[in-house]
Amino acid sequence: MFDKLEDLLIRFEEIMGELGEPTVTNNQDRFRKLMKEQSDLTPIVEAYKEYKKTKQDVEDSLAMLEEESDEDMREMLKEELNAGKKRIEELEQRLKILLLPKDPNDEKNVIMEIRAGAGGDEAALFAAEMYRLYVHYAEGRRWKVETLNIDEIGIGGMKEVNFMISGQGAYSVLKYESGVHRVQRVPETESGGRIHTSTISVAVMPEVDEDIDIVIDEKDIRIDVMRASGNGGQCVNTTDSAVRLTHYPTGIVVYSQTEKSQLQNKAKAFALLKAKLYDIEQQQRHDAEAELRRSQIGTGDRSEKIRTYNFPQGRVTDHRIGLTLYKLDKIMNGDIQEIIDACIAADQAAKLAKMNEN
Repeated sequence: MFDKLEDLLIRFEEIMGELGEPTVTNNQDRFRKLMKEQSDLTPIVEAYKEYKKTKQDVEDSLAMLEEESDEDMREMLKEELNAGKKRIEELEQRLKILLLPKDPNDEKNVIMEIRAGAGGDEAALFAAEMYRLYVHYAEGRRWKVETLNIDEIGIGGMKEVNFMISGQGAYSVLKYESGVHRVQRVPETESGGRIHTSTISVAVMPEVDEDIDIVIDEKDIRIDVMRASGNGGQCVNTTDSAVRLTHYPTGIVVYSQTEKSQLQNKAKAFALLKAKLYDIEQQQRHDAEAELRRSQIGTGDRSEKIRTYNFPQGRVTDHRIGLTLYKLDKIMNGDIQEIIDACIAADQAAKLAKMNEN
């Protein structure tokens, strides 16, 4: 590990030197790549520098302890030694985590899809609540939310909603939300007070940008334009602005109607289709790397039940990591950071354990 850290430290110093050269500052593409590499290396380099300094401090304290005869001074040195050794252990663990292979999609924006599953209207109502949960979470982090398509039902529910969340590191945290979410509660229409169980599925897909090559053959696509549907009045466009794309090889159908312009809706529909195609490619790769998936929390399967929201008991349970929190109201208002942090920690621990096996 330390040989690799020394190499990274040398590389970091090389980058710092290159960034000061006029030939680099005048080349915007090269400058941006170096800045990105510097940004990625900075946390590792800072932690490694602190590790080296702390280790040197411990060695100096040991040398002073051997020569010191004053008891008060010796006690102080012993305290510094213990604190230093503890910090070294913490930094070693942090460095191991920082050196874990990075998901190349972690810094990307995400396209999320929420679909109502079992439970009829109650599932659609829960889908709408989960959509608001993610909007509140994104807004709390000052991320941008852009709706791509909504299929609503009259009572305020959603059969399906697709939306993009733009923000640095969005995929790195929201990817843990992918899977089946289950709700247990008494519907307002239930006169007997019985608890019903409903489900929704959440798919989290990285936005496909220029560095990902997803080729869509025009012969494989059917493009239909139509008037947008809505609840009447101004909600319904009077022009054929809505766009539906059908991808023949996969059977994927995407629809966009949130913009007034047909061109804008077409662009959104293609962005969603590319994300879905890339997601299929990713899932196939995950299946091929089954051993790697077993070293992470969850399977990455869209059909995996990951979380239960129990309204009568006011609790939320994440089944992958065995975490139960009794603050359902706050969670439904977007306060999911504690769950996400626990998922990240569990994922890192599983990967470290797998790395130590090898």
